[in-house]
Amino acid sequence: MSGQNGQAPAELLSANNITALFDSVDAFLFDCDGVIWKGDKLIDGVRQTLDVLRSKGKKLIFVTNNSRRSRRQYAHKFHSLGVSVSEDEIFSSSFAAAMYLKVNNFPQENKVYVIGGEGILEELRQAGYTGLGGPEDGEKRVQLKSNCLFEHDKNVGAVVVGLDPHINYYKLHGEMGVEPGHGFSILLSNEKDFLKSVWTNSDKRYNRYGTLCIRENPGCLFIATNRDAVGHLTDLQEWPGAGCMVAAMCASTEKEPIVVGKPSTFMMEILSKKFQIASSRMCMVGDRLDTDILFGQNAGCKTLLVLSGVTTQSTLQDPSNNIQPDYYTNQVSDILELLGQ
Repeated sequence: MSGQNGQAPAELLSANNITALFDSVDAFLFDCDGVIWKGDKLIDGVRQTLDVLRSKGKKLIFVTNNSRRSRRQYAHKFHSLGVSVSEDEIFSSSFAAAMYLKVNNFPQENKVYVIGGEGILEELRQAGYTGLGGPEDGEKRVQLKSNCLFEHDKNVGAVVVGLDPHINYYKLHGEMGVEPGHGFSILLSNEKDFLKSVWTNSDKRYNRYGTLCIRENPGCLFIATNRDAVGHLTDLQEWPGAGCMVAAMCASTEKEPIVVGKPSTFMMEILSKKFQIASSRMCMVGDRLDTDILFGQNAGCKTLLVLSGVTTQSTLQDPSNNIQPDYYTNQVSDILELLGQ
């Protein structure tokens, strides 16, 4: 029976269908947060599963929306967790942002303002661009005084917005009338309201600088690494994702960004050219329906949802959900078990 939009319901991965999936693909694309690890903790059985897939000739590629790290930094994290992965096998949204500028001939004399982490800045440097902002602007504050002009660099030709852990969530102020340091208590109707409230009432320095560049610098690009609402930044709980930073910029600039991370297929275009593998011979493995699975579907891949991260089985099977993967399972190591290894 078909679900909404004519999609058949996801099929539970089992001993009856694992061989068909395995034989139909040459490469497995893995999301990282909630799939390979949670925070700095490797999910059980991942290392052994990846080793078996490699031993059977499958290409492994890691496609993450988390822009906090560069490919080099992600390779280091993999190695620190006992998993051997090369930089060439990693496609992060931080890398995608730099590659978008490069393939679109962004002038190298122009600067890029970064609302995000060191990963974006490092990838920009690797691509030959000058990045401003990032973590070092995390402690700067805006003083709103009469006759005070906020200066910004007129040579900024792009603003890249990603996950930024240096945003001050605890010094809330502004439109809700809450004094800095006093905190607040409010009942929010949903997650989007939460993200909006955090950004409406938190430190606006980043937002202001990026907004001025986009609104006042002619032709300035607004690039988002992704629009994930939340993510597993630690092993025990979810945290607000880059989507709340991007939402703030959308509101203040009244513009929509160019999104380079999942579910945009930009990263697929880059990795398909690199590895020369047809997307129809790939399987995207992820924990998010609206990014990982939609990315795979948009690109023409097989799709496998794992329930070890953001998405629960009840969410997957809710009648209102209109994104159905080809298969679903509890976690990556189920592949190993079902293959009889």
